[in-house]
Amino acid sequence: MNAVAPNVLVIPANPEAAKNRAAKRQLRVAAYCRVSTDDEEQLTSYEAQKAYYTDKIMTNPDWTMAGIFADEGISGTSTAKRKEFNRLIRSCRQGKVDVIMVKSISRFARNTLDCISYTRMLQALGIAVIFEKENINTLEMDSELLITMMGAFAQAESESMGSNIRWGMREAMRQGKASIRYDNLYGYEKGEDGKPKIIPEQAEVVRRIYESYLAGQSLRMIRDALEQDGIPNIKGVASWHPAVLQSILANEKYCGDVLRQKTFIEDTISKRVRKNTGQLPMYLIQNHHEGIVSREMFNAVQAELARRNAGKAPSQKQVPTGRAKYSAKYALSDRIICGECGSLHRRCVWTHHGQRRIVWRCVSRIDYGSRYCHEAPTLDEKPLQDAILASINSVMSRKDILIGQIADAMRMELLPTSGDGVSVGDLDRMIETQERKFGELFASVQSNQDFMVRADEFKAINDEPSALKSRKALLLEQQSRDAAANWRVDEAVELLSEGTAELTEWDESVIRQLVETVKVISEEKILVTLQGGIQIEQDMIQ
Repeated sequence: MNAVAPNVLVIPANPEAAKNRAAKRQLRVAAYCRVSTDDEEQLTSYEAQKAYYTDKIMTNPDWTMAGIFADEGISGTSTAKRKEFNRLIRSCRQGKVDVIMVKSISRFARNTLDCISYTRMLQALGIAVIFEKENINTLEMDSELLITMMGAFAQAESESMGSNIRWGMREAMRQGKASIRYDNLYGYEKGEDGKPKIIPEQAEVVRRIYESYLAGQSLRMIRDALEQDGIPNIKGVASWHPAVLQSILANEKYCGDVLRQKTFIEDTISKRVRKNTGQLPMYLIQNHHEGIVSREMFNAVQAELARRNAGKAPSQKQVPTGRAKYSAKYALSDRIICGECGSLHRRCVWTHHGQRRIVWRCVSRIDYGSRYCHEAPTLDEKPLQDAILASINSVMSRKDILIGQIADAMRMELLPTSGDGVSVGDLDRMIETQERKFGELFASVQSNQDFMVRADEFKAINDEPSALKSRKALLLEQQSRDAAANWRVDEAVELLSEGTAELTEWDESVIRQLVETVKVISEEKILVTLQGGIQIEQDMIQ
């Protein structure tokens, strides 16, 4: 074993050697600039930043230009859309940059998490980020704490700014101001007064879409008809998508209204857009501009959209979700009901020895045989249609007497009884009174102690407008439903008044508007219920 003690030699540090080694090559310096809006004043600042950093880097003999990376008109709360910033990071990872110069932390990122993660990543690569305004070099020991604090301040400033912008937009909504995009608004263009101006040729197409939908046509049938007639869409091409037609039918602008805050931005950082399903108030600006269709027709279309969307499937086996796809081809597809089990009937085509036979059968019998429905008959289509026409004609022959009865029955069915008689104007005045009381009470408070003493009074006055606003929303919804119901009653009355005394041919659109349901009682008898609740028991015509 070696008894000699180990000898440790200390080799002293030589900072000058490290400096000399670094001095052998110039530092590759890049600069990053960003402005958040596209206005002229900001763009002038943007160009000034680029010129400043170009001059600063090129006049330093120890530096060489590694690039000026500049984003204009881009928010700093996320790096996802900042193309130049992401190109700078790629250059850093490829070893092409030694130092990054930035005017301030807020120009680098207004998101604390992004700010810290990127500076740490660059620090691990040995790349310094110099923030001139804060005088911070990320390679120095105490830089991360300062960056965290400054980044948090920048994020808070951005969130505050976003909150102020949203507040301003909502105040504009409350005052009835609306900003409308016309690039996808078929039927309108921007008028001289800044409001939507009707384009006559396109307006006729919009009315045709609404009328066709109320007549029972499906979105695909409307699309096929428009394309067959060579009618161009908003881009000038004779091609229509059902989703476009759906948006036209659901857009309140076509009756002259504007509904604001249908969507909202969840937060300043993610900027995720969400559909407003009650999280925030909406603002309906009525009579904002001239409508293409009447409000009554628009409300009737909304009711029909809801009815079709809530359609019940013929059976769970056929559609496990329980929701059926609307059928516009045959009016009886969602109207003929089995008298034994309550299932809908389905149209079937039988072929035997080259002979076609069209029948309507209970869906339960088709799917499960006689397990649940034992006696439901199979009805030939032509005798069934003749029986339904006969039942309608029995009413039409006495239409002068029965039109009033049908209208009354429809109103009883569709229009609920009125409430306490309070109008929307009454509620608005009550809300205004309560808000004025709240303002007077708030102005009378002199200190926090006064506020605590009168907290219950504040709560009582504050709760009352909320309840009144809820009542107003329910009343407006009721009025909308009433308008749609009245429109449907008027349409039915007009159809009965103008119709001939007898229907001789089967018309799917007429049947859809007149007939509510057809209940199959037996092979020899059906019960036809007309819109409004009038029932006619009719023998099958063989």
